[in-house]
Amino acid sequence: MGAGFSAACAQPPSTGLSDVPENCVAEVLMYLDPPQICNLARLSKTFHMAASADFVWESKLPSNYRFLVKKLLAEDPENLSKKEIYARLCQANSFDGANKEVWLEKSYGGICFAVSWKALRITGIDDRRYWKHLPAEESRFHSMAYLQQIWWFEVEGELEFEFPAGTYSIFFRIQLGKTSRRLGRKVCNIERVHGWDIKPVRFQLSTSDGQHALSQCYLCEPGKWVHYHAGDFMVEKPNTSMKVKFSMTQIDCTHTKGGLCLDSVFICPAEYRDRVKNL
Repeated sequence: MGAGFSAACAQPPSTGLSDVPENCVAEVLMYLDPPQICNLARLSKTFHMAASADFVWESKLPSNYRFLVKKLLAEDPENLSKKEIYARLCQANSFDGANKEVWLEKSYGGICFAVSWKALRITGIDDRRYWKHLPAEESRFHSMAYLQQIWWFEVEGELEFEFPAGTYSIFFRIQLGKTSRRLGRKVCNIERVHGWDIKPVRFQLSTSDGQHALSQCYLCEPGKWVHYHAGDFMVEKPNTSMKVKFSMTQIDCTHTKGGLCLDSVFICPAEYRDRVKNL
């Protein structure tokens, strides 16, 4: 009787996270953001294995990831795990002579681009009376173009790529003033900043499928890097090459303008717009 009583009162075996089937864990992970998946992978061996499943990471990759792997990584996507593809695409990958970069935003997987000033057509860029080419720690391309003074200000560029479907925003990254180091500290000289408050700068973009956008604004906030929004474009046919042209001009020759640093053009999903403006 004593043995029977003890058996009847025995506690049922305990269960934990490691007892949850791996495929069930993977199904749940599909609904989480990549940083959350990586954090949960530390919980147990089961979660770690589930967090490496190809179908989990394929759901986070852009629809054109096969094109990206071939163009940027020069590899066959079938030879890489989807987790490795995601990790490598989240790094800045250069193309077009290392003057352009593309990467995935780590948290949400949106595709972003940066186009160096060296890949842009800039009026007078090779005339040192107007422009100087300066090294820059704050630039992802490690250099920037500094405008001393000019009458006709015109910057044009283009990007041809297979974009995933969605709406994208284009920004010019600009600073009024020239940054330098003095006694080990960064300082910005704004003495030569002039002309940008007289007439607005015009921003334009166009796409190979007929979209157009036009905006204008005065340049302000000297001494600070600002992302000026040039416009948005929409991609409805994914995995098809689209050419996007963009420009920034101030060609009123009644006055000169100068004291401007041009770093790059930034392109990202439109839902990231507010975050970009606050960088």
